[in-house]
Amino acid sequence: MSIEVKNLTYIYSEGLPHEQVAVDDVSFEIGDESVLGIMGHTGSGKSTLVQHLNGLIKPKSGQVIVDGEDITAGRADMSRIRKNVGLVFQYPEYQLFEETCYLDVAFGPKNMGCDEEETQRRVKEAIGLVGLDYEEIKDKSPFDLSGGQKRRIAMAGVIAMKPKILILDEPTAGLDPEAKRGILQLVRDVHEHEKNIIVMISHNMTDVACMCDKVIVMDRGRKLMDGTPSEIFAHRKELESIGLSVPPALELIQKLRERGIDISEDAFTAMEAADVICEVLK
Repeated sequence: MSIEVKNLTYIYSEGLPHEQVAVDDVSFEIGDESVLGIMGHTGSGKSTLVQHLNGLIKPKSGQVIVDGEDITAGRADMSRIRKNVGLVFQYPEYQLFEETCYLDVAFGPKNMGCDEEETQRRVKEAIGLVGLDYEEIKDKSPFDLSGGQKRRIAMAGVIAMKPKILILDEPTAGLDPEAKRGILQLVRDVHEHEKNIIVMISHNMTDVACMCDKVIVMDRGRKLMDGTPSEIFAHRKELESIGLSVPPALELIQKLRERGIDISEDAFTAMEAADVICEVLK
C-alpha cells in the first residue's frame, strides 16, 4: 500500500472575489507502513490536503494515486478506496451518534457488509486497541463517557473498518497531558498491530518528532519542506518565520550548541534532552 500525490492544487470559491488557493502544486509519496506527519499553521492547507487522500474533495488539478489507482481520474472504485483510507477528523467525538458504544463502533463494519460475527470480532478488537475494556463499555452510551474515552470510541469506529491508511487530523487537540499521552500510545499500538500507513496532522512538534518517520511542512498551501524530523527541525529559524517551532527540548539543545557546547541534537523529549546533557556533563 502506498500513496502518491502529484502536483495537487485545490481552490476554494474558484471564480468568486474571495477565492483562495488552499493547496498549491503539492507533491509527495508515502511508503508502506510509514508514519507521516503534516505540520503547518492554521490555514496552511493541511486538512484540505488530507481530505483529498480518500476522495472527500476533488482537486482543481493533479493526481492522488492510492495503491496504484488514480482516485482523481473519475473512474476509481471510491467505495473500495474509502474502505482502505480511514479519516478521523479533529474532535471526532462530536460525530458519535448511536445509543451504545458497541453500535457506534459497529456502524462502519456493518456498512462494509460484514456479518454479525465479523462485526463483533472487529468491534471487540478495535475497542481493545484503543485501550478500553470491551465488556465494561460496550453497552454504555458514548455520551456518558469522559472526553478522552469519547475520542477513543470515535477512533475505534474507524479502526474497526481496518483501513490500510489511517489519517488523523490533530488527534490530541484539546486533551490534557495524560489523555494526550494515551492517544499517542493508542496510535502507536494501532500502527504496530495493523501495520498500516499513518498520516497525522499536528501542531505539536514533540508529537510529530516522536511519532513520525517523515514530516511535511505546509505554508500558505504550498509544501515548504519535507524530510525526517531531524532534517526538518534543523531549520529552526525558517520554522519560526512561519509560526512554528521545534520541540522545546531540542530548542534547548540547539541553543546550547550555538553557545559552543558540543552536544548531540538527537533528542526531542525532555527525558532525551536530560540524558544528552548529563552525558556531556560527565
